[in-house]
Amino acid sequence: MDKKDISLILDRLSEKYGGDAAYPGRSSEGLSPEWPFDPFHVLISTILSQRTKDDNTRKASDRLFSVYGTMEEIASAETEKVAELIRPAGFPNQKAGAIIETCKILLRDYGGKVPTQTEELLKLPMVGRKTAACVRAYAMSIPSVCVDTHVHRITNLMGLVDTDTPEKTEEELMRITPKKRWMDINRYFVRHGQVICRPNRPNCGECIVADMCDSRKDDA
Repeated sequence: MDKKDISLILDRLSEKYGGDAAYPGRSSEGLSPEWPFDPFHVLISTILSQRTKDDNTRKASDRLFSVYGTMEEIASAETEKVAELIRPAGFPNQKAGAIIETCKILLRDYGGKVPTQTEELLKLPMVGRKTAACVRAYAMSIPSVCVDTHVHRITNLMGLVDTDTPEKTEEELMRITPKKRWMDINRYFVRHGQVICRPNRPNCGECIVADMCDSRKDDA
């Protein structure tokens, strides 16, 4: 694998997408502009975003927060009612139980605040490293590498990393990327995966970083 400059790749992607690449905490994780951009709302929206599309996450978030506006209200809500509200996001019973339990834990153990440390966030139901990183990065401005399916897939395709799990991808990207650029990784690779480097129909002919990609298809 040839050594590649990830900062140069991020520079090119930022030139292409710029403001069109919304930060995940607000857009890709489904938080509508009308809701507060705080760790709690980002956390709940990111849990809802798992295994579903952005539009479905946004619908579910809107429905949930329009009925239950606070952590306390969600913590005391009935699972069936929360499940029905978040149904657009899929897996409603599992996610409803996790969200209610998360609110109870935050109120009981953290004084109603979302913890800043990754190790503490990982103790919450349905919170993995990607969810924890997104909350830290986009709601707390703590430099973090958020590795979702787009980031894991594209960085391996390009040859930036050679890993078999998102966790290993996160470690490698943290190693090869200047810390000041960590938050750009998810922002730009997600947008690139949605627009150009799509899973089943990559448009290599329109790719601005194709010359640095190990998987480039010259006839695309």
